[in-house]
Amino acid sequence: MRISNSEVFDLWEAWKRQRRVMFALMLQSIRARFFGNGLGYLVAVAWPLCHIVILVVTFSLLRRATPYGSSTSLFLATGVVPFMTFSYLSRMMMFSIIRGRGLLAFPEVRVLDLVLASAALETLAACLVAFVIVVIGWFSGVDVAPISIVDLCYAFAATLLLGLGMGFFNCVIVLAFPPWFTGYTLIIILLWVSSGVFFVPDALPDFARNILAYHPVLQCIEWTRSAYYEGYGDVMLNRPYPIVVGTVALFLGLGLERAVRGHILARR
Repeated sequence: MRISNSEVFDLWEAWKRQRRVMFALMLQSIRARFFGNGLGYLVAVAWPLCHIVILVVTFSLLRRATPYGSSTSLFLATGVVPFMTFSYLSRMMMFSIIRGRGLLAFPEVRVLDLVLASAALETLAACLVAFVIVVIGWFSGVDVAPISIVDLCYAFAATLLLGLGMGFFNCVIVLAFPPWFTGYTLIIILLWVSSGVFFVPDALPDFARNILAYHPVLQCIEWTRSAYYEGYGDVMLNRPYPIVVGTVALFLGLGLERAVRGHILARR
């Protein structure tokens, strides 16, 4: 089937319209985040960065024996960074949607536009935080060079996909049911405790490992650490699992957005 020139032109116009709306929403979100100007985005990066640094430094100063490897700071960082990447992506996308809900009153702004603009900003923030953490570790004398840079990049990409998928799904739910924001915050606490940030899952009894094997964030952390420690995660690591969960969550969010779009617009 051939595509006519008019159809190509319509697609191009639709893309330009989408790009303008997305850019405007991203600028509005940056200015509205803090201080009423673009510097607010620096806070969006500094907030999770400080959270990660404080956690790593605090537990490193306790001078407890590292659960794995020779560096407590490296072991904690390879757990805290993936978890915070997932946590901030999936939660801050919801926060951005709640704050920007009034923009749906404009005919040109759709729910999908708000979600995609939020996803783009939070993904950029997550990448900047990860980069700064590597720089800080390097200047602090911590050996941040992984055994496999490819595996590390794949693990980070899988974490981003999982966070984006859950964030997209959460955005649609919170627009239809605002109390979900509080409920998901409680879920994040449970995920934090059980994600393997402070322990080695392979050392747990079989029944505990069988349960935690279905924890997608734990799998992202195991994948990240396998890029630093030879043989780490041989028992529990399942690389395709967080990718599947993130992809399913993303498509569920897309389907749910279409299904409840009328209800969301009626509440705006």
